[in-house]
Amino acid sequence: MIITSAQKTAAVINLKKVSHRGTEGKRATMTEHELNGLTSGIIGVAIEVHNELGPGLLEKIYRHCLKMALEDAGYHVQAEVSIPIIFRGKLIDNEGYRIDLLVNDTVILEIKSVSALSHLFEKQLVTYLRLTNKPCGLLMNFNSTYLKYGIKRIKNGYLPL
Repeated sequence: MIITSAQKTAAVINLKKVSHRGTEGKRATMTEHELNGLTSGIIGVAIEVHNELGPGLLEKIYRHCLKMALEDAGYHVQAEVSIPIIFRGKLIDNEGYRIDLLVNDTVILEIKSVSALSHLFEKQLVTYLRLTNKPCGLLMNFNSTYLKYGIKRIKNGYLPL
């Protein structure tokens, strides 16, 4: 099966277009300042969740609670978003990988609950950013004593100019 550029875009962005905190419509390009504000707000909500739950729970518990808290704060959140894998214009796997959380169709959240973050987790997030053309991702390790020490913000270095 050969996939056209338009089909590839539709497959990768098979998500509802949202620009800011639940404002539906055509996705506008965010400024660096707006992106910083969005990620800062997400981190603030994640810290609240971590303060309530503490470290040591399963990733799925943090994912579910963070999704609920972000939605309560007015963000549009999608969980377990599929990333289709396209190689040389052909769809290889429609369910290749899954994004833990996608906030406002802009920021990918990769949730972990591990003793230490591995560089492989960072590379995984970079790959998700590249495959989806999203501008930024947050790698969050909820198994940290203080969540602020378990967060890495990664920008997409592969975005087209």
